[in-house]
Amino acid sequence: METSSAAERLTSRFIAGRSLQNELTVCQSLNAEGIFATLDHLGESVNSLAEAEQSRDAYLTALDQIAARQLKATVSIKPTQLGLDFSEARCHANVEALVERAKSIGSIVEIDMESSEYVDRTLALVTDLHARYGSVRAVIQAYLYRSESDVENLCSQSIPVRLCKGAYKEPSDVAFPAKSDVDRNYIRLMDRLFARGTYPAIASHDEKIISKAVEYVKEQNIAPDRFEFQMLYGIRRDLQRRLVSAGYRLRLYVPYGDAWYPYFMRRLAERPANVLFLARNLMKR
Repeated sequence: METSSAAERLTSRFIAGRSLQNELTVCQSLNAEGIFATLDHLGESVNSLAEAEQSRDAYLTALDQIAARQLKATVSIKPTQLGLDFSEARCHANVEALVERAKSIGSIVEIDMESSEYVDRTLALVTDLHARYGSVRAVIQAYLYRSESDVENLCSQSIPVRLCKGAYKEPSDVAFPAKSDVDRNYIRLMDRLFARGTYPAIASHDEKIISKAVEYVKEQNIAPDRFEFQMLYGIRRDLQRRLVSAGYRLRLYVPYGDAWYPYFMRRLAERPANVLFLARNLMKR
């Protein structure tokens, strides 16, 4: 599947390509349209610390290229990709190398949130690196019950937050099972981030939520350079264009790499709703 030309035609809508060069070309095109990017090198579940180091090196190269091409871009990493399942200390060292490099070029590392079992370890990593370097962004998932207290804690430390709904399958004692409850919690957390957060990133393709965000920033007279919207590459391109045309900052999450197949299948397998979400977006321009 990963080398199939038919599969490549399907995934090219949502994945920049297999190489860093493919990724950089897409990011340059996005920047030319006034859109920021965050680079995601696929391969979140590594099988050894040696593979984790390879992921680290791939991101270091990506950061060097962001600087060389003067791209308006960050990198997004998953702690498991940097070795968290094998050694917290080695994972910390790998992520620290990326944060140090990002800081030196004026960029940041966005530390993605994975399933609920990783939240405490991921936030500990974010908190430590922010205190020592800055140049990190945390990610909070609105469907987790604990997220309100996590947002409060991050805001108190002036740590930037990307707010998303959450895509992993979680038990009902950990996460809101109903979409309506997730949406309500998202809006509550979004309002809190606008009021107390540091440069929040509103990550959603939900037009109702985006409309609520726009309504809030207009009512509170919040300048467009104090926050940004984030979306996935290839998803709701019509809405992306409208946001940029309206003068809002938009950053697209752009994946690339050989490991696109497990990424693609995992997103679909985690939640059945993702299949319908993908199908709808294949039909949109």
